Amino acid sequence: MLNRLIPASAIALALALPLAAPALADDDILTVTGEGAAEITPDLATLQIGVTTTAATAAEALAANSAALDAALQRLRAAGIGDRDLQTSNLSVTPNWSGYDSSISGQQITGYTAMNMVTVKVRKLETLGAVLDAAVQDGANTLNGLTFGLQDPRPAMDAARQAAIEDAKAKAALFAEAAGVKLGRISVITEGGNYGGGPAPMYKEVAASAAPVPVEAGQLSMQATVTVVWDLAD
Repeated sequence: MLNRLIPASAIALALALPLAAPALADDDILTVTGEGAAEITPDLATLQIGVTTTAATAAEALAANSAALDAALQRLRAAGIGDRDLQTSNLSVTPNWSGYDSSISGQQITGYTAMNMVTVKVRKLETLGAVLDAAVQDGANTLNGLTFGLQDPRPAMDAARQAAIEDAKAKAALFAEAAGVKLGRISVITEGGNYGGGPAPMYKEVAASAAPVPVEAGQLSMQATVTVVWDLAD
């Protein structure tokens, strides 16, 4: 076995170097998360209204569908819905297949189904029941979802942000007093928030009747979260 010789100068250098110090956490800051919310009554409803028709051929199914939807759209416009608040969201024509038949070794097309869905925005919620009622008067036979929102969410969102900041300040003051330290200036503020819904919208089964469809909008909750970092005073 060969012995490896280490120069004396290298040994002296190694002894002279200090041991690496572990990374130290910065103890001069306080990080607090604050939460806030603002409850508000919605002023916008969005719903999906559509027509589903079946016929022997694709052309017949689509023609019948278009006629029924056009009548429904005219009713919606007459109820006060503007063109900017009507948007086609889904259009499809699909074949209808029979069950498996061993005599013909497979399935056969028995007809076609056409579906056309339109997204409708209602900006005057007091007319929502009448709008729903108008939509089903002339052929609209599909109602797929109803959600509530705000035409301008900024004021409510700002109120939630303000509440979140106040919550963070209160927590920071409590923590600082309990720990026996003093708060300095705020060095960092970051936001993370979400738009929260209130109670699910409720409505009765849609039926053609003289009375508008009853709808309850409930309340929406605008929620905000902020993370605030304070420097600690000496």
